[in-house]
Order: sequence, then structure tokens, then C-alpha cells
Amino acid sequence: MVGVRPEAAEVSQPSSTAQVTDELLELSLGYLYSAALHSAARFALADHLAADPRTADELAEAAGLNGPHLYRLLRFLATKGVFREDDGGRFHLTPLAEPLRTDSEHSLRDYVMVRGEPVFWQSAAQLHEGVRTGTTAFENVYGVPFYDHIAADPDLSRAFNSSMAAFSEALSNGVVEAFDFGGFTTAVDVGGGRGGLLRAVLRGNPHMTGTLVDLESVVADHVLDVPELTGRWKAEAGDFFVSLPAGADLYLLKHVLASWPDEDCVRILRTCRRAMPAHGRLLVVNALIPAGNEPHAGKTGDVLMMTVLNGRGRTRAEYETLLATAGFTVTRVLDTSSHAAVVEAVVAP
Repeated sequence: MVGVRPEAAEVSQPSSTAQVTDELLELSLGYLYSAALHSAARFALADHLAADPRTADELAEAAGLNGPHLYRLLRFLATKGVFREDDGGRFHLTPLAEPLRTDSEHSLRDYVMVRGEPVFWQSAAQLHEGVRTGTTAFENVYGVPFYDHIAADPDLSRAFNSSMAAFSEALSNGVVEAFDFGGFTTAVDVGGGRGGLLRAVLRGNPHMTGTLVDLESVVADHVLDVPELTGRWKAEAGDFFVSLPAGADLYLLKHVLASWPDEDCVRILRTCRRAMPAHGRLLVVNALIPAGNEPHAGKTGDVLMMTVLNGRGRTRAEYETLLATAGFTVTRVLDTSSHAAVVEAVVAP
């Protein structure tokens, strides 16, 4: 959808006063779906339904919950396709409910759990103040930047890092499938969290080795120590504003730049540039906001950044400008999903 003219992709509008009223009221209560999803994740409802469908009372007994209230929650979520009630009153898993399972191959339970925590709710409640003043809602509520607050709370830090790993896991394979890593032998995953992308890259490319770089508290819980990657990885504590391991063929920046304002993005990119050899490549993986009025993950993520971080979603042109300012030239862009386009860049002559 990148580059579509606004008039070419319009969202359908309700055709009657009643429909307008219904849709606007539904939108105004959207936070209830977030709360319901958080509750379903917190109580591991999808795990309890993994083997067989159950009635709300059966599920309540298994999970230690109130049966009538649980029924109302499940019925509500079923209106959006998360769980399904059959004629016998039993609730089933659905494709939208499967990722809420803890043991799902692409589980998003941790992500849904954390996005329902007060640090996100309370920040979203102050979005209006951020829009009025141009400040970050989270900092208005908590008085410190988001990452400083996270670092000071070990339990929240672990939960947040786990949630980002879940989000990353769901997208990393798409990046590996879209980009040809055949011509590269070494990679540095910059601010790579627990290393989900690097693990996917190394698994799909046995000829490669890689280094994960992030804060010490983050890399301590890395996911690289698996048998098939033995001897092919390093996990190093570091600061991408200061320095990075030098001389690798490929530097990866996945879902990093959207968390920071332009001036900090340029600092991160220049750190990458200093570490890169002349033949090196940089891959920036982020949503690219398209033109037009259609829903898009990049637009949603942009508002999330506005509430909790001093970052922002960006268009392709805006990423190209950032990269040029830091001394890079964009060579191509690969669309893998609405959450993760791959922008390839080289050091400018």
C-alpha cells in the first residue's frame, strides 16, 4: 500500500444515521476489547481450551474464576472472533484465539498481557494532554522516560522484554524469507532484544555467524543458546548510542528506530555507520506508514509511540531522509507485512 494516493484507498462509510451511531459508539468503547483480551491472556483461557471446548462454568472451575462473569467475557470476545460459542454453550479456540496460547508456535500471550498493564493504560488515558502540548503522555504520568521506568522495575522489565520477543518472533521469519542473506557471513543485531531475529537469520543461513547487542539486562535472557546455533553467536551488552562491534557484513535494526525521535535515530544510525565496513549493508525493519485513509499497523503503532515513547512511525520517505542524514543511501525496500518492511541501505559514497 506504500505510495497509494489518498483518494485511491478510502475506508467505507456507514450509510445511515443508525449505522453511524452504532459504529461511533463501538469505537468509543474499543478499550473494552483491550481489557477483555488482557483478561483472557492473564487467566490463560486459551491454554485451558487447548485440548477440548468447555462451557464457561467448566472453564471457570479450571481457572479459578467466576462462571457468570467469565461467560459474559467470552461472549463479548466471541463477537470479534476471539473464541466461539457453539449451540451447547461450549467455547472453542479460533484462529484469533490460538496465539493467546502459551505454547503456540507464534504465541502473542505475553504481548497482549503487557499491553494491558497500567503503564500503557494510564499513558493512553493522557493522550489528549500529549496532543495538546506535544509531549509524551507516559512521561507526563510517570515523570521519567519509558525505558528508565522499565529498567527500574525488574519484574516489569522481564515482562516487557518477553512481550517484545513474542512480537518479534511473529515477524522474524517473514524478514528471513523476504531478504536473501546468501551473500553475507556475519551479522550484528543492533538493539535486538533477546535475539529473535538473529536466531531466525542464523537458523535459515547455516553459513552465517552473528552478534546480539543490547542492554545487559536484556541480553541476559537471550534465546540464541540452541543446539543448531552452537559456536555461531555472541551476546554482548552494549549501547547503540556509543559503539557497536565493527566489521560485520550486515547490521540489523529491527523495530528500533520507531521508538526514538529523529535526532536519536540519526545518532543510532551514525553508530552503525562507524562500525560498518565499506561493503557492509544495513537493514532497517519497521512498519512504513502508507498514504490514504485505510487502517494500517504503522498508524496504530505511531499512536502507541506517541503515548509511551518519544518516537514515531514514519513513511518510506521519512526513513530515507533519516538514513541520508546519517550517511546512508537506500538501495531497496521489501514489504514483508504491515508491521515490518525491510529497508536496505549502504554507506553513501
